[in-house]
Amino acid sequence: MFSIVPLFMGVIFIVMLGILITRAAKGAQQWKKNNNSPVLTVDATVIAKRSDVSHHHHTGANDMAYTSSSTTYYVTFQVASGDRMEFTVQGTEYGMLTEQDFGKLTFQGTRYLEFERSVG
Repeated sequence: MFSIVPLFMGVIFIVMLGILITRAAKGAQQWKKNNNSPVLTVDATVIAKRSDVSHHHHTGANDMAYTSSSTTYYVTFQVASGDRMEFTVQGTEYGMLTEQDFGKLTFQGTRYLEFERSVG
């Protein structure tokens, strides 16, 4: 019975390591693809905003439990062709944008660069 535990833990470790390596490779691949994409600026309208709050529970020194959270902000734009694109944005940018804002969206692949609101 106890001889199976180290084998089981080894398998779990290898699976988790494989998942981490796969995610890192996909992230690096997306980063490279974005860098090789042209920087585009198009007319766009902000059509939706959303946020995703993640809560993290930790155990620190002396078994003290604490909680932290992080928020990811998303903005959906619609371009003249009717296509919609959702980008992750910084919280400060998220706060400055309002649904129905119209302006120039600049992006590179899946990477949001800026949105310059049109006045008028």
